[in-house]
This record gives sequence, structure tokens and C-alpha cells, in this order.
Amino acid sequence: MTIEQKEQELIDEFSDIDDWMDRYACIIDMGNNLPALPDNLKTPDRLIEGCQSRVWLDAEMTPDGKVEYKADSDAIIVKGIISMLVDVLSGHTPDEILGADLHFINDIGLAEHLSPTRSNGLVAMLKQMRAYAAAFKARQ
Repeated sequence: MTIEQKEQELIDEFSDIDDWMDRYACIIDMGNNLPALPDNLKTPDRLIEGCQSRVWLDAEMTPDGKVEYKADSDAIIVKGIISMLVDVLSGHTPDEILGADLHFINDIGLAEHLSPTRSNGLVAMLKQMRAYAAAFKARQ
């Protein structure tokens, strides 16, 4: 499934939910479905700078040239946000990740409903995910 198709799935899922409290509940549910990050990966070098809560992000390149992300957070909404990003971007090449505009963030209204500190954290998460993709691309 392409990044665009994954984004469209999220847009469709949120289109049926009008109330933002219900949307937050959906985001929290997504975070609850994120596989736990092993404690040995919750290291300072994997913490994302710029997030008010603690967010750990790890990435690896698969033998077929795809990036797989793993993440966790100690804040339930932030964990849901990072789970959406992991779902959309994992399993794609560095070029696909670097070329994605991730319009779903605006299309579902997420950007406008986050506090300024969470918005900064979202930007920091995206920046780190793209930094991993750029680093993997440089190694190819």
C-alpha cells in the first residue's frame, strides 16, 4: 500500500467522526495498538528533541530497502500521533518517505486541534523520521 493510500485510509476513518473528543479517543486507541518499544531501545539517543513529552523513535532499513519505524511515548495522545506516522511511513523507501507531503495531518484537522507544544512535537517527530530516511538514502 502506498503512503497516499495509507493517508487516505486515515482521512476516511476520521471523516466519520465529527466531534473532536471522539477523534482524540480514536487517536488514543491507535496509540494503544502501537507495539511496545522494548526498554533497551528507550535510550537518550532515540528521544526526539522538541517534544514536551518523551517520544522515542527507532528505525531500521530492511534488506529490500524499506524503512521500518518503531516508536513509543509516555503521553497517550502523542503515542497515538506517532503511531499514525509510523503506520503511514513504515514499509516505504527513503525516497518515498522524503517525497511524502503527509497532507492527512491537515486533512483530518489534526494540526489545527493540537496545542502549540504538541504541534512543535509533531514537527519534531516528522523531522526525525525524515532524518532517518535521509541517512538511509545516503548509505545506499
